[in-house]
Amino acid sequence: MTPLLELENVSVRRDDRVALDSVTLSIAQGEHIAILGPNGSGKSTLIKLISRDLYPVLKSEPWALRILGRERWRLFDLRHILGVVSNDWMQMCTRDYSGHEIVLSGFFGSVGIWPNHQVTPRMEEKTREVMALLEISHLADRNTNEMSSGEARRILIARALVHDPQALVLDEPSTSLDLHATHELREALRRLARGGIGIVMVTHHLPDIIPEIERVVMIKEGRIYRDAPKPEALTSAALSGLFGIDVEVLERGGYYSSM
Repeated sequence: MTPLLELENVSVRRDDRVALDSVTLSIAQGEHIAILGPNGSGKSTLIKLISRDLYPVLKSEPWALRILGRERWRLFDLRHILGVVSNDWMQMCTRDYSGHEIVLSGFFGSVGIWPNHQVTPRMEEKTREVMALLEISHLADRNTNEMSSGEARRILIARALVHDPQALVLDEPSTSLDLHATHELREALRRLARGGIGIVMVTHHLPDIIPEIERVVMIKEGRIYRDAPKPEALTSAALSGLFGIDVEVLERGGYYSSM
């Protein structure tokens, strides 16, 4: 099967530094994977590369960036392949628009519904459907700038789901969430993963890695540090090397934590 995402010898520069350095990575369709690394390791750059907000450095030696085997995509068509849920979108969508409007506007790639948008009954139906799936129907009429961070995060996930993407790409999903909101978010992601949607989770926080994730790719200083099945990757030795401190790993109920 054609991989969902392929990077071959890809480098990205941001300002005057190399943020990703000759990265080679393949993610299969339907795979649940975590991209783990410390702050500044290149994780956010990888998100922006996938979403086409950043582009690779042109090289003389061979390199490639493919999504479903193709190097060129219309951005709107990519929404049916990858649903990107980033902190940048979180900031843009936290406004005086209702939850229903924010989810519905995912069909148009906008924030909110504009006068020129032609909303169909099927779009309305799909909006209600994904909000029910994430158990946030009660947020339909509430403005996102009046919601908790956890509620707004699930609204943003619903917005990505209106296109029925093959995979969700999540950037530090538990940032600013309290314990209850974090639990609700993880349970929602577990339901999606079990329902067949691929999960690509980019994080520096071990407990974000839900039990359904089978593989962990570690990034350090813009390079792949380790790529292994989860039990082999999330060891004290590997995490100590990744984060540069002594780490003790605990596992309980399929979740990992450190101390």
